[in-house]
Amino acid sequence: MDTDSLRACPRQLYQRIPNMRTRTRVILHSLLLLVLVVQVSRPVCVDVPSETEAVVGNPMKLTCISCMKREEVNAETRVDWYYIPPDKESIPIYLFDGQPRELEGPWRGRLMWNGSKDLQELSISIINVTMNDTGTYKCVVFRQFEFDCYSPSVTNSLVINLVVREEGTDQWCIKQFIVT
Repeated sequence: MDTDSLRACPRQLYQRIPNMRTRTRVILHSLLLLVLVVQVSRPVCVDVPSETEAVVGNPMKLTCISCMKREEVNAETRVDWYYIPPDKESIPIYLFDGQPRELEGPWRGRLMWNGSKDLQELSISIINVTMNDTGTYKCVVFRQFEFDCYSPSVTNSLVINLVVREEGTDQWCIKQFIVT
């Protein structure tokens, strides 16, 4: 090795260090960005309104969504569905308490559970809608959360005003065409 190359060596080393610093910064920023993107892209629960118009003879989904903010928290969930006739007390028509159960009444045999596995969607469907199904429906969701120190609870409810028609309107027909 000649002495000129030894003298040049510290200069080259100095020039390489800024490149290493820049590279290290880029890698750290990339990792930070990756962590943030992964954190943001977890599953999302979106609360959508239920349809409010049905046609005789067709099925009708009564949509009830109750989002849990933290999916890793265990919760006991109970869902009560009611039909509320005008100027009368509500009539229980469906219950989910670990298992879906139809209750006695004119809807027995015509209701189907449409809830999701994670119990954020708690919907039911009326099979073969009749004119008598017109009215107000209420979904009441009770959750008992399980923490080490305490068990808070929360109750949410959703009201759906259903109108049943003999024939579908143009808008209803278009929606059915798009869905199927």
